Amino acid sequence: MPRVRWCVHCGKIMTFRKIIGWSSALCLSAMMLQAQETNDSDKFSKQLKQLQENFDKQQREMRESFEKMLRDQQAQIETLKKQVGTMPTNASTNGAGVATADQLDDLNQKVDSVVEAQKKTRLSEFNPAIGLVGETLFSYRSRGSEATGSERPGGFDVNQRSVELNIAGAVDPFAKAYVVANASADSATGEAAFGIEEAALQSTSLPWNLELKAGRFFGEFGKLSYIHDHELPFVNRPLVLDNYIGGESRTDGAQLNWLLPAPHYVSLTAGFGNGFGGDSPLPNPGTFRHLGGFNYFGRLSTYFDLTPNVQLDTGVSGLINPSTEDRGGVIALPSGSTLTEHERRVAGLDLKLSYVPLQNNQFQRLDWGTELLYSNGRNLFDPDGSLASASPALNGDEFMKSVGSFGLYSYVTYKWNRKWSAGFLFDWMQSPLNNRDVSMAYSPYLTLAMTHWNQLRLQYTHTDHNAASGLRNDDAIYLQWAWIIGSHAHGWQQR
Repeated sequence: MPRVRWCVHCGKIMTFRKIIGWSSALCLSAMMLQAQETNDSDKFSKQLKQLQENFDKQQREMRESFEKMLRDQQAQIETLKKQVGTMPTNASTNGAGVATADQLDDLNQKVDSVVEAQKKTRLSEFNPAIGLVGETLFSYRSRGSEATGSERPGGFDVNQRSVELNIAGAVDPFAKAYVVANASADSATGEAAFGIEEAALQSTSLPWNLELKAGRFFGEFGKLSYIHDHELPFVNRPLVLDNYIGGESRTDGAQLNWLLPAPHYVSLTAGFGNGFGGDSPLPNPGTFRHLGGFNYFGRLSTYFDLTPNVQLDTGVSGLINPSTEDRGGVIALPSGSTLTEHERRVAGLDLKLSYVPLQNNQFQRLDWGTELLYSNGRNLFDPDGSLASASPALNGDEFMKSVGSFGLYSYVTYKWNRKWSAGFLFDWMQSPLNNRDVSMAYSPYLTLAMTHWNQLRLQYTHTDHNAASGLRNDDAIYLQWAWIIGSHAHGWQQR
């Protein structure tokens, strides 16, 4: 509808005639169409007369309404002018806080610009959202990779750990999809090639509070397994997640989430897929996969507001792979023997306690997170490697070894203003292959969020290994620089 403008001094309506003209044209068009549909001229004449009377009535009412509005606003303007005339010349407002004429003009211009902006259509409205994340690690480690078991060299190192391309958008009114392509530099050659880290379809309108996800995605297990490295509250993923899960919980499969219809928040997730974690390759070509070859996982989580400022988020998770199809390949032990995993079972308990003051939640918070994991796997012990290919025929218990191991991480992070936060991470883990092999790590860290899209983090880590591991204690310093451009679904999340 065209906006009505008037002159302050003469009070004339500038667009009223246009409104009447367009209304008359629409009415005549309606009458012509109606005349074509009826042959009753008397009925048409009566309808025309009635329409004319209604139109005249609406015209009088509109004119009276406009004139009243103009009179009222003219009176307000005259009153405002008198108030402005009594104001000091060097003051922008009087004691009552009445705005000057210049301020009114400026406000009108701002309102006009907002109205014009609302009329515009975004050129990229139907295009997917695209974002890019870069993450670089500058580091120094006191020992070489042969002593620490790391894939990265000791001493000074620069690692472009990830370049992550994110594309997301709506497929139709019932589903959305996203793709995450990631590239990491090879420690030996420095070359990086993009690989598809995630590519999944996610429903948006299933009944009964259900949500289905299918494709390649990070399965929901625990608290930190299904988020990306640059989202972590610290630089490196905890030891227990790297060793029990295989890093990020990537899988090719499907996952169903159900938000229970209860007054209290309870979420249940269950899924299955090929592999689970970063070290989960597909079976060798030519093999036959039974249902036991899939990984089955799930998580039950809930949330409590303990006080207006204190929140508790907790959950339990489970993972089972009845037949791993040699998930991690043949594992060489320091003694020269080899292990081939035959079955995989992992359970986890996680909790996070947060203090988030209502009056200052953007600039201050305290988080304490902990996750305890239990791994129980059946490993085939093969001293010379000759029995690995014949593992289905082995029946003796002396060839199968069930290893139960525990591991945990716990961290606390305090944010005292918009940019700065600091924390401490503790790792403790028994090896999933040998529960007598124990590792511990201590990691203080300091984070500077220069903006929401540009972040620096400094971390020191001391790692202890006992004699059973065959590894050496070491110290490391990391400087992480991560940035985001474009649209990014998860960004820096408080975890």
